[in-house]
Amino acid sequence: MIIVIGSINLDLIANVERLPAPGETLQGTSFATAPGGKGANQALAAARAGADVRMIGAVGKDSFAAEALSLLQTGKVDLTGVMESSASTGTALILVGGDGENMIAVVAGANGAVLPGDLAKARLGKGDIVLLQHEIPLNTVEVALDAAREAGAVSVLNTAPYRGEAATYLAKADYVVANETEFDLNCALLKLSGGDRAERMRAFATRTGHAVVVTLGGDGVLAATPDGFRQVPALKITPVDTVGAGDTFCGYFAAALAAGLPLEQALRRAAAAGSLACLKPGAQPAIPLAADVDKAIG
Repeated sequence: MIIVIGSINLDLIANVERLPAPGETLQGTSFATAPGGKGANQALAAARAGADVRMIGAVGKDSFAAEALSLLQTGKVDLTGVMESSASTGTALILVGGDGENMIAVVAGANGAVLPGDLAKARLGKGDIVLLQHEIPLNTVEVALDAAREAGAVSVLNTAPYRGEAATYLAKADYVVANETEFDLNCALLKLSGGDRAERMRAFATRTGHAVVVTLGGDGVLAATPDGFRQVPALKITPVDTVGAGDTFCGYFAAALAAGLPLEQALRRAAAAGSLACLKPGAQPAIPLAADVDKAIG
């Protein structure tokens, strides 16, 4: 079982010809809503990869909640650990300009109500995979890492969005997954030695005894463990929309670990899934099915 402890949002997306200046009002060209939140995105990706998934999180008692959960329900994710909060459902307010640039404001809302006391709903067990991100309170993330270790579960921590105060507990995760910017920022805080990123990844793995995975977008993925270093390429594609690619990678990576795949195979499968997620607009709607990934990697 994969237990995802994280955020659930509804994305509110408006397209404009150009982004407005401060105080300026512009006519929009289109509007759409879509389920989002890093936790929910990763849960759906793991489910589409074929894993059994339980989601721990919170939504509001408002009209946004049902849509925010809709694709998770369709994907047969166990939502018994999702509570209702008096706060609003988390939202991301997104303006997209004609040149593809965007402005985003995220309102945590109910995601801020995911507290350590809610972790009992996770029902962690030996061999489970616990998947975490940084869009819920950080003390909940740290307590979840400790609970996973105590239960004999395997923890996967995605360091997005970057939050410097989280550097103190990264070493508790069995697998840290970061993009190159997040990893480089954490390197400075952790004072990791090395002349390049690969050396600093090796330093992290040696110091902690755990694995670190760094995603490089179109350049693929790097991974360091205490006993080795691996590099896996991304698929050669022309991206349409990269939103959600990292979440797709994390969900597929967790599913591959749950299936018992060796690390290099897990990385290869997750990298392919992340690439395929760039071929359609949106986050959750673009997450590929397992059969699509099977076809892509042959």
